[in-house]
Amino acid sequence: MPNWGEIAIRSLGSMAMLFAMTRILGKKQISQLSFFEYILGITLGELAAFISTDIEAHYFHGVVALLIWFLIPFGLEFLMLKSRKLRHWFEGKGRIMIKEGKVLEDNLKKERITADELLEQLRGKSVFNMADVEFAVMETNGDLNVLLKKDKQPLTASHLGIKMVNEVEPQTVIIDGKYIDEPLATLGLSRGWLNTELEKIGVTVENVFLGQVDAYQQVYVDLYDDKLKVPAPQGKALLLATLKKTQADLELFASASQNEDAKRMYERNSRELADVVSQLTPILQS
Repeated sequence: MPNWGEIAIRSLGSMAMLFAMTRILGKKQISQLSFFEYILGITLGELAAFISTDIEAHYFHGVVALLIWFLIPFGLEFLMLKSRKLRHWFEGKGRIMIKEGKVLEDNLKKERITADELLEQLRGKSVFNMADVEFAVMETNGDLNVLLKKDKQPLTASHLGIKMVNEVEPQTVIIDGKYIDEPLATLGLSRGWLNTELEKIGVTVENVFLGQVDAYQQVYVDLYDDKLKVPAPQGKALLLATLKKTQADLELFASASQNEDAKRMYERNSRELADVVSQLTPILQS
């Protein structure tokens, strides 16, 4: 067999083994790496390249080396799941860089981080004033996580006393101009309903590059023709308007009713619905 043919076969075999090993070892191999995972990734890649191109070396010997570099880390991962001490030994521990607003210079030296590098990492977290930082820790993957002081943290709904509901993941129902039936069924909807919603905004499914439906049954579409404009979803606005109209109707019925029991019932229901509208307004206007 010509050399190029043998190299092609070796490369395909190495690629298949490397792909399988990476899948088994987990997604950490393609995310932020620890020291051990960094060394492992480099070595597996080097071995795969070596057994692909070195036609004078025995192919099986390269496979054995590749398996050893796979099996030992694979076994160590199970041991590290059970042993915190072993996990710290291989992956290291997070180190505090800033505590109670003060930089710990000794820890900076241990991690060999300069003041300029610390400031650069802070800027990467959108922190430009070090006085705003209450606590910062250098994680084992080299990332700096920052906790701002209380008065510097962004306002949230809980700070304002606003109750919010958990957001439900939007379902993608159209991709490349084609229906995706499973997400539609998850929402309890049909193609007929979706076609009706698309007609309301004046588009056909063939013109939609990507379409999603949220928990409020609002349809969001991205069209192939970026010059075309589609109206913003109005599902939340319509629901809020309907609730307000219903509450106003109850007040009208209460004022027009001659029966005292009915009048009190309408007034009570109107107050209860007004409370519901007040709670839902921040959600439906978001």
